[in-house]
Amino acid sequence: MAKKTDQHYDARDIQVLEGLEPVRKRPGMYIGSTDERGLHHLVVEIVDNSVDEALAGFCDTIDVEILPDGACSVTDNGRGIPIDIHPKEKISALELVLTKLHAGGKFGGGGYTVSGGLHGVGLSVVNALSEWLEVEVYKDGKLYRQKYNRGVPQRPLAEVGKTRLNGTRVTFFPDSDIFETVEFTYDFLRTRLREVAYLNKGLKITLTDRRPDREKQETFKFEGGILDFVDYLNRSKETLFPAAVYTEQVYKDNTVEIAMQYNDSYNEIIYTYANNINTEEGGTHLIGFKNALTKIINDYAHKQNIIKEDEKLAGEDVREGLTAIVSVKLTEPQFEGQTKTKLGNSDMRGYVEKALTEGLGTYLEENPAQAKELILKCITAQRARDAARNARELTRRKGFLESTTLPGKLADCTDKDPKHCEIYIVEGDSAGGTAKQGRDRRFQAILPLRGKILNVEKARLARVLENAEIKAMITAFGCGVGEDFDEAKLRYDKIICMTDADVDGSHIRILLLTFFFRYMRPLVENGHVYIAQPPLYKVVKGKQEYYTYSDKELNDVLNSLGRKGCDVQRYKGLGEMNAEQLWFTTMSPEKRTLLQVTMDDAFEADEIFTILMGDLPELRRKFIEDNAKLVKELDI
Repeated sequence: MAKKTDQHYDARDIQVLEGLEPVRKRPGMYIGSTDERGLHHLVVEIVDNSVDEALAGFCDTIDVEILPDGACSVTDNGRGIPIDIHPKEKISALELVLTKLHAGGKFGGGGYTVSGGLHGVGLSVVNALSEWLEVEVYKDGKLYRQKYNRGVPQRPLAEVGKTRLNGTRVTFFPDSDIFETVEFTYDFLRTRLREVAYLNKGLKITLTDRRPDREKQETFKFEGGILDFVDYLNRSKETLFPAAVYTEQVYKDNTVEIAMQYNDSYNEIIYTYANNINTEEGGTHLIGFKNALTKIINDYAHKQNIIKEDEKLAGEDVREGLTAIVSVKLTEPQFEGQTKTKLGNSDMRGYVEKALTEGLGTYLEENPAQAKELILKCITAQRARDAARNARELTRRKGFLESTTLPGKLADCTDKDPKHCEIYIVEGDSAGGTAKQGRDRRFQAILPLRGKILNVEKARLARVLENAEIKAMITAFGCGVGEDFDEAKLRYDKIICMTDADVDGSHIRILLLTFFFRYMRPLVENGHVYIAQPPLYKVVKGKQEYYTYSDKELNDVLNSLGRKGCDVQRYKGLGEMNAEQLWFTTMSPEKRTLLQVTMDDAFEADEIFTILMGDLPELRRKFIEDNAKLVKELDI
């Protein structure tokens, strides 16, 4: 690269962003992204402010509303944002927190002992990224109001009436110049608000959608807090103990809450939180929990002579079938990791270890029958893990790209850069043959499956690894499975499930997704798994051909063509298309539609897999009955 010769570079080239300009200039730095997730993060930031009032003991009700015009409002019954004039800045405290970054009651000013959110910048960030924002404060019998446009106050804060209420109401409309979409999704908000209600027992949160034709309302309030959370996560499983184990301990200004319950599944679910923030990357509190759990169970097993002194249960053994919530609240949280969701406070590890030793240790001593049942479950898990380790050795590839280890039926692509490559998991040899002919062999690989893979929801890893079709996928992907999973070795950036548009195809697809979710979960979490959308109909009129992907789209095409003289073909299988048609409709990156499988609600996903693929037919029957109205046509 040629070096620039213009040496002019002085103070005039240094840009100073005033007020909220940095937020509008680089919104991703403050809310992560400007997509749907970032949009809803705005609501979460305001709710977090209200939750901070609840943690301080001044608020017990939060109302979130999606308004008819698409705006969103959050109302609480807390103390109300201060409205008096700030002695140094000479503007109201309300205007200060709405227009200045790092201004608020969370920076050692005594306003809050514990707080979450963006460490005090939340409200100003929402203001900066909104087309307009209006705030009302109910305080000392008076109603105050102020409005902003893209972060700029339109007039000074003013008293506009009387009120019997206390608290704050923030209403805003996100800026379409910033966000890819400004339409709020009810289900997205419901997931987060329900989670917040679980983490703050007794806090009442109501979500209301007032948009025309979408009116609905739900209220979340859980007196049991995270105990209710564990029961909710286990509601479609058989549990080991009559009731969940719960402990809450306070150390100085730090609170540790733990709820846990074992079930009959082979998977562990542990969610950790710090000041209501989901610490997806774990941290010191998770380390403390895992270490203490392993030690407590081993100590008890040795003391009761259930296992020999020279034997030891591993962490994986004692966590099989465990559902646990670890929630800590601390005054000065330190977050680490790429997404700032990893707790780094070193003392929290010891606090969690003490709390779990107190809670679970006491439970085991007082309930010897359940304790022995748990130890035997862990021993069974250990034996199964040893068997799985042996089975895994048979499926490991000798090298990252050694073609001699790849399954024979895999038609691999020629490009060896995983970022450019994708693999289609295809149902049956017939469709697989068509796909191999129609693909672009430079970057598209095809792996046909014979029949339905094993239902992994009902099997341990050792048996899973005996299934030929699953072994073929593991070998083709190259990234291992279970505890050996290494995303860095993944050979394809996209893994695309391409099955027939009938009942069997749907069943194969859910079997595949269950396997990915249970044993290769990072594939789903990091956006590598997709579902192909083959057409349902082909419409021919004269020399014109149209492919449609839904009944509505079919009717629209037929109406536009006048219906007379139209030949409609219903595709029930991929094999009914020739290679050129399959490429044009389903595999061409320029023409195809792919649905990305995401983890926006891991709680719901876990339950749905358990219901659809588990051992309780009554739950499956109820799910079908509840969702039957969503199904317009079913091919048998």
